[in-house]
Order: sequence, then C-alpha cells, then structure tokens
Amino acid sequence: MRPAALDWSVENCTIARAMEILGERWTLVVLREVFSGVRRFDDMRVRTGVPRQVLTNRLAMLVERGVLRREPYREPGSRERHEYRLTGMGLDLWPVLVAVLGWGDRYLADPEGSPLTVAHRDCGAEIGVALRCERGHEVDRPRDVVPRPGPGARRRAG
Repeated sequence: MRPAALDWSVENCTIARAMEILGERWTLVVLREVFSGVRRFDDMRVRTGVPRQVLTNRLAMLVERGVLRREPYREPGSRERHEYRLTGMGLDLWPVLVAVLGWGDRYLADPEGSPLTVAHRDCGAEIGVALRCERGHEVDRPRDVVPRPGPGARRRAG
C-alpha cells in the first residue's frame, strides 16, 4: 500500500526548518545552559567544554535566528561583555528540551541516573512532556496519531 504522505511535498517542512537551527549537537547544549541560568560565554565554555569558536558560532546563529538576544553587562574594571537571554521564540523551546531530556533519561542515562532533573517550582514534582490533542485527550502512543497535510501543504507534481 502506498503511503498517502507521498502525495504531499515536504520542501516547505517546518521540521526541516527547525532542524536547520537546532540540529547540531552543541546547539541544544547551549540552550540547556541558558535555560539553567548560565548566560555568560566563559561560564558556558568552562561548564560544557564546547570549543571557543564553536560556542561563538552557535551563540551568533541563535541570536541571528531570534532564539537568543544579547544583553550587555560590565564587571567593575572590565570591558563590556554580553549575556545571552532567551527570547519568546527561545522560551517556546522548553518543551523540546524537556522531551529530549526525558528520552535521554529513558535510553541513555548512566546506571545511577540522569545528572539533571526538572521540577515544578510550586510543588517540586518532576516535569515531563505530555501530548494532548486540542480537545484535551492525552495521546500516549505514536499509533494514535495520524499525519495529514496542513494548511501550507503542497500537492506533489506527477
């Protein structure tokens, strides 16, 4: 049986566009740090071990693409430097990072467990990602989801 998805073009796919920004290993590591409150270049470099030029490039790209913004600061007696802060677009990536963390914890964690957890500030319970349809039904299995053309879909020629 021929999948119906073959009838629709994926050349304007937003997953592919998102992965142009997020698809490199160090990008999500940088975002993890900023979400954790580590906003200064030197702190990120020391904490993550990201090579200096790679970190420079990732931060510049995330600023250029609107995920982060640069905020100037100056330590007494030092030159002006910049912190990196999440924009609205960047903050909207939080569920993505939580989902990647959950997947990594499930399949890739060391025997003693994950070095990072995320918890609800109010009650302290751990956070996870749940999928729900717009009517509020929780979706537990991939087989409960059907991909279909969206409003920007283009029919394939031929």
